[in-house]
Amino acid sequence: MHTSANLERRQRFERVVTVLHPALYRYAAWLCRDPGIAEVVVQESLLRAWRSLDSLREDDAAKQWLLTIVRRENARYFERKNPNMVDIDDLSASETAMIAEAGEPDVEGVREAIYGLDVEYREPLVLQVLMGYSTREIAELMGIRQGAVLTRLHRARLKLKEIINADGCRPVLRDNG
Repeated sequence: MHTSANLERRQRFERVVTVLHPALYRYAAWLCRDPGIAEVVVQESLLRAWRSLDSLREDDAAKQWLLTIVRRENARYFERKNPNMVDIDDLSASETAMIAEAGEPDVEGVREAIYGLDVEYREPLVLQVLMGYSTREIAELMGIRQGAVLTRLHRARLKLKEIINADGCRPVLRDNG
């Protein structure tokens, strides 16, 4: 009987949690700006989700529940870890070249502009634009009022516009004709 309950728990975890791994990773990567740290944050979050799976009452609420766990785990990561900093002047020529490598310059510029936003502005913007959440859902996720979300989104867009205009980058417009 005990193994049957454990099997059901594993199946539920696979069904409602594991399938969301790509979305959780994207969110973590936008929060912490480092793919390696994002993977650590997601793995820790999945472990926490496994431990507290019984607290998830409705499977339809799994995505919001998991994003909250990722958000908190990201905060925990940076509370307990002091990331290693590297002095850019100490990099070799090949390491400097790797930093300079980029994909599409305009896309990279916009991405860097978003990374340049304070987390209080970057997070609701990423949740809305990349994750598709409504302002009400963002408010619940972040534990703030909906009006505060609207204010942060407005300020995020203004700051993003300032950064993009100052850097001279613009969104990519492709001519498919």
